[in-house]
Amino acid sequence: MFEMLIATTNRGKIREIEALLKEDFRDIRLHSLSDLGISTACSEDGKTFLENAAAKSLFYSNMAKNILTMADDSGLVVEALQGEPGVHSARYAGDDGNDEKNIVKLLRELRHVENRHAKFVTEIVLSKNGRVIRSFHGEVEGIMLPEKRGSGGFGYDPVFYYPPLGRTFAQLSTLQKNRISHRAAALNKLKAFLLDTTDSLSSGI
Repeated sequence: MFEMLIATTNRGKIREIEALLKEDFRDIRLHSLSDLGISTACSEDGKTFLENAAAKSLFYSNMAKNILTMADDSGLVVEALQGEPGVHSARYAGDDGNDEKNIVKLLRELRHVENRHAKFVTEIVLSKNGRVIRSFHGEVEGIMLPEKRGSGGFGYDPVFYYPPLGRTFAQLSTLQKNRISHRAAALNKLKAFLLDTTDSLSSGI
């Protein structure tokens, strides 16, 4: 058995990550920040998803000694908005915003825009004891709808339409989303890496 800290307070992310990792690692013990009593926030002022993911992974791995720490930074990149909301996806409507306010602002910005192409991007960084081990990238392309569809998921899922399945991410089951999402793509690369390095997880890595 080995332990891993999922360095986030976002319960939606934690549920998705747990579901994916436990498919192949039944003996893994996963911790959230609250499980370890960590309440200190890491500043996210990087210009890219990778910079933010690395900052969080290193920051929290120094607080969770000898435990593998994974942190991700994910967001929505809208082509017609020059990549916005990007790294500001979670705070697009301001520091006091939420999923609903973020969606309202996004749809307002897109109300007269014909090009609705967008993609979700995830960067995951794995660290231990203040040292980066590896990073993993994932993305998925879709179309922004002018109104919400579905009640599942979180974030921008209700307005992110995935053409191959003809549904928004909020209309997919957890199992369906975990097969094709940006986070799933990055996590599958993480899983492959962990499977190749299982013997060293508890010692040298």
